[in-house]
Amino acid sequence: MAENEAPQGQQQQPQVKMNILTQFIRDLSFENILSQKGVQGEVQPDVSVQVNLDAKKRSTDHQFEVVTKLQVESKAKDSDAKLFLLELEYAGIFHIEGVPDDQMHPFLLIECPRMLFPFVRRIVSDVTRDGGFPPLNLENIDFVQLYRNELARRQQQQQPNGQTAGA
Repeated sequence: MAENEAPQGQQQQPQVKMNILTQFIRDLSFENILSQKGVQGEVQPDVSVQVNLDAKKRSTDHQFEVVTKLQVESKAKDSDAKLFLLELEYAGIFHIEGVPDDQMHPFLLIECPRMLFPFVRRIVSDVTRDGGFPPLNLENIDFVQLYRNELARRQQQQQPNGQTAGA
């Protein structure tokens, strides 16, 4: 038997099937702080982006809702004056089959947001442009690193630090 061949008794892993059933904006807020203050002249922006992810199983078999939560804040480089604040919750309903239970959590928080990201990027670009700023083209988000950072943060929170809560 060749090295690459699987033993005859071993079953092949099921084929992973993923379909986006629907996607939608759950919540969107854009505040143009610059125009409210009446600031005039050219302002160089400094943009910060925060990303949070959420996933939950729906009552229907094999369906999951994944939400990408984005907060984009722009400040003037030469001061702390805020220019705009954009908050977006973009959701997708996915039908997923063939992913083992122990791999479902990372699959939901890495692969699903990766599928939604081009749409999120387009919305952010359109909203910032329509809000009176140059269109903001988000850089790619490393969802694998984001997932690892969240796992490390949770693990750090669970480690006892020698103090009890409320002490």
